Parts: sequence; C-alpha cells; structure tokens
Amino acid sequence: MTSNKPFDVEAVRKDFPILNREVQGNPLVYLDSAATSQKPQSVIDTLVRYYTEINANVHRGVHTLSQEATDEYEGARIKLRKLINAKEDAEIIFTRGTTEGINLVAQTFGAQHVGEGDEVIISNMEHHSNVVPWQMLCDERGAHLRVVPINDDGELLMDEYEKLINPRTKLVSIVHLSNALGTINPAKDVVAIAHQHGVPVLLDGAQSIPHMPVDVQDLDCDFYAFSGHKLFGPTGIGVLYGKRELLEAMPPFQGGGDMIKSVTFEKTLYNDLPYKFEAGTPHIAGVIGLGAAVDYVNAIGLENAAAYEHELLKYGTEQLEAIEGLRLIGTAQNKSSVLSFLLEGIHPHDIGTVLDTQGIAIRTGHHCTQPLMQRFQIPATARASLAFYNTKAEIDALVEGIHKTFEVFSL
Repeated sequence: MTSNKPFDVEAVRKDFPILNREVQGNPLVYLDSAATSQKPQSVIDTLVRYYTEINANVHRGVHTLSQEATDEYEGARIKLRKLINAKEDAEIIFTRGTTEGINLVAQTFGAQHVGEGDEVIISNMEHHSNVVPWQMLCDERGAHLRVVPINDDGELLMDEYEKLINPRTKLVSIVHLSNALGTINPAKDVVAIAHQHGVPVLLDGAQSIPHMPVDVQDLDCDFYAFSGHKLFGPTGIGVLYGKRELLEAMPPFQGGGDMIKSVTFEKTLYNDLPYKFEAGTPHIAGVIGLGAAVDYVNAIGLENAAAYEHELLKYGTEQLEAIEGLRLIGTAQNKSSVLSFLLEGIHPHDIGTVLDTQGIAIRTGHHCTQPLMQRFQIPATARASLAFYNTKAEIDALVEGIHKTFEVFSL
C-alpha cells in the first residue's frame, strides 16, 4: 500500500496477526494502543531474521555478522532521523523508551542548569514519567516545579503558561499529545513562547509519534522523547532527540562501554555523539525492529492514517456521547486517538472487566496521570484508545459492550 492511495483499513488489519485471535470466545477488539500498539508482521519478521541470521554485537567487531548488525543498527538511526526531520544522525539517541529519555535530560541537562530557587515548568496533564523526574531533580536542587493549569475540556491555559515563565525558569517539559485525554497541545506555540525567554523545551512525544507527522525542526523543540512500542515497534526501545549544541554540552548519562574513546585509571575521554549517551550493549534487535516499524508507517502513509483515525475518533465520540449515563473526559477541540469516559454508578475497573468478557480490550485506571485525575476530581477513567488498524465496527462493538455493562450492573 502506498501513501497516494485511499486508506484501506482492511488491508492494514491483515498486516497485524494478533488481530485475528479470539479473547473469551469473541473476536479481539483491541482498543488499548495508547498503552502499547500491536506489531505488523514485517516487524515481527525483522526481529526473527535478526536473531536467526545476523545476531552479533555492534560497532567493535571486524567479522561479517558484527558489520551487518552495525549497518542495520545505524541504518535504523537514519530512518528515525528522517522520520522526525532531525538535522543529523548524531541527534538521535537510543534509549529504553520515553521515560528513560526524560530521565536522561533531567539527570544531565537538568543537573547542569537547575539550581536552588530555579524553576521547571510542566503541565497538569503530564504522565508520571514527565512529573517524577522533575520532582526528583527539584527536590535534590532546592528548585520548584511549576504546573500549567488546564480547562474543563482538557486544554492548556496558554495565558497562564506565559505568566509562569520568569528569569528563574530553566526548562519547560510538556506532553505533545495527552495519553489520558487525547488533547493535542499547541507544541509549536509552547516552544516559541519559552524561546522568547531563552528557555529550552522538552516535548514528550510518546503518544504523538504514532498519530501524526512530527518535524522537530519545525517545532524547534530542544528535546523530543518517544517510545518504539507505541510506534508499532518492539518494547524496550525509544529515542531521545536533542539539538547537537545541547547534547555536546551535557555530561554522559551512564558510564561503561561504547560511550568512551579511551580509558585509563587516571582519565576517561568520552565518545562523540550519539554514542556518548549509549553506554553498554544496546537493544540491537529493538533498534532494527523499530527501523522496520518506521518503514511500515512510511509505506502506509502516516498522513493518510492520521486522517482515517480522525474520522474514527469523530465517529466514536458521536457514538459515546449518545449513550445516556456516559461522560467523556477530555473534550478538547484539537485531540486525537483517545476516548476516556465514565459510566454513571460503575467503577472503571468493572467496566473493563465486563468488556473483557466480550473480547474488548480497553485500559482502566489513572493512566499514570494521577494529578490529572485529581484535577477532574475522579479516581480513574475507562479509556479506549485507537490506532489506524481499528474500525467503525469495533467502535460499534464497544458501544454494544457499554450497553451490556449497564445491563449487568442494573440486575
């Protein structure tokens, strides 16, 4: 399938073998892609091929397998650089995921620049991975964490954001697309406002990267972190993009092999970018598998897929809003992929349990956004999250499942 053809969801579904399975005697309806996406056969085949034909360590071997592994590993870096339009391959750092990417910045850039009385700005809709590292840094340094408030629709209050920035602000770290609300934040504006005050910006792209084209040069963000497993790739692999001048000035995150040029007991010389931040044997298969995932999304056309998802979200929103006793949480004008909801008188965990008996997989709980739940004065939500392999028929199955859930709890 090529990007200039109409989006064919039925053809896409054939690429994902897990979508053929049954759960509890029913066809699987997988609506939990915000937690992790399913993997196309091409990614699965790439992992198998790596372990059966290539398996070797990278960078330091002169034998054929090592050279082949290195070529594919570094080839994946090129694919990821092109995916997000970074200026150069050296700005692509491989991590274990978004969480490690944010912690890397907190423990290197943050440790360099945040001191007593300084401030770091986040928002009220952040995942714990973009809260806790900054809390830890602020606690250690005697700094302060400032939080951008949101409105009842789940949108950033940009006027309040501008008021928070002051000469003590050392970094802004904001989610691009909320995992719990689906809100797409005005990332370019967030960056531009911060840069007017000379403040760098990290964007948490864990949810945005599979749902929209991302151009880090256009956004002009200083750091961008995301995870492979949400981009239809393997778990345990992620990417941190950083502008070269910032990465060059930052100290290493970990010490060990491959992040060095030379070691004596008196002094160590650190390696060039990006290897300075990639200590030890990396997740080679994960990187190569992520490269295959990038090939896949490029082949189907991410813009086409995003347009299809938008129509699916619109349909799902209309169908859920029509259900009496259902309340949507997260109604931003600009949103994507997420339908978080409550059912009157029924705990979200019970909703998820009943839906599972019908083969419908959703996520229930606080979604690692406890401060956001407190903002809406709720303990949890039920969350159906979409990807381009979902269909309107699956939305219909969800609606039917919700009606059955009401029936179960009315008995």
